[in-house]
Amino acid sequence: MKKISILIPCYNEEKSLTLLYPELLKLMDSQPNYEWELMFVNDGSVDGTLQELKRLRASDPRVNYVDLSRNFGKETAMLAGFDYVTGDCMVIIDADLQDPPSLIPEMLGYWEQGYEDVYARRQSRGRESWLRKRLSLLFYKLLQSSSRFDVLQNVGDFRLLDRRCINALKRMRESERYTKGMFSWIGFKKKEVVFDRGDRVAGSSSWNFRQLFSLAIDGITSFSNVPLRISTIVGFIVSMLAFVYMLYVFIKALIWGDPVQGYPSMVILLLFLGGIQLLSLGIIGEYIGRIYNETKNRPEYLVREYNGEEVL
Repeated sequence: MKKISILIPCYNEEKSLTLLYPELLKLMDSQPNYEWELMFVNDGSVDGTLQELKRLRASDPRVNYVDLSRNFGKETAMLAGFDYVTGDCMVIIDADLQDPPSLIPEMLGYWEQGYEDVYARRQSRGRESWLRKRLSLLFYKLLQSSSRFDVLQNVGDFRLLDRRCINALKRMRESERYTKGMFSWIGFKKKEVVFDRGDRVAGSSSWNFRQLFSLAIDGITSFSNVPLRISTIVGFIVSMLAFVYMLYVFIKALIWGDPVQGYPSMVILLLFLGGIQLLSLGIIGEYIGRIYNETKNRPEYLVREYNGEEVL
């Protein structure tokens, strides 16, 4: 009998879990031809999420949980799930029911046909601000234009991954992670399913614009060196324009005897060139910072306990 793992990263999802578990229970009961495993990763929650997971574990042995020592972020929490799941395939789903568990049987059907990565594309994005939707679409376009592989637009973490994909992702131990890009990078045989994303059933999203912007920077710098090339090209263009302007001012003063215009033009040029230099240094700094973090070779996460047993 094939084993199906469902991975659910959790951060302050105490209220959502009481609504999610009955839906997962209904799913498992409707598919008795599979063995099931529910793998919850508690990512340093400060509410009663851990206590709720312990209660579910006590009532259902199919429920497993990994309790991280602090909040490492969703990307790292998913890596912990990759390390602990034991199924022949794995479905990643959020705890807030925006991604419907009712779609999983369709995913399993495609998996049985030989597809190794069955991803869910959002036909609608649920309750989301106009600005956030537009910024998300802009980010996907920028990442697609700067990457050497196809980046799936309007596709999140909700997907089914074969064991081969899981093992491939486990080998990628980057500390600065952008898992959505990794899903595309590893390749394998992919299949799309389309769904309408619902609204969060309980609680509130822990993602704010600062965190989303940081994730976007991670995505671009993880899979592309285009910002560095843009910095080089802009520097070259500005240098050429400065050289041409210098010749113009020199010839104008030498032939026509016009005095060189002073303070205002000089200040504008200095501010412009200074801004270009700071921008270039910032781009270089992002890449150097990533190299610095990777060279520390720290563990990606620390586990406090697994299914009630302390992890040393």
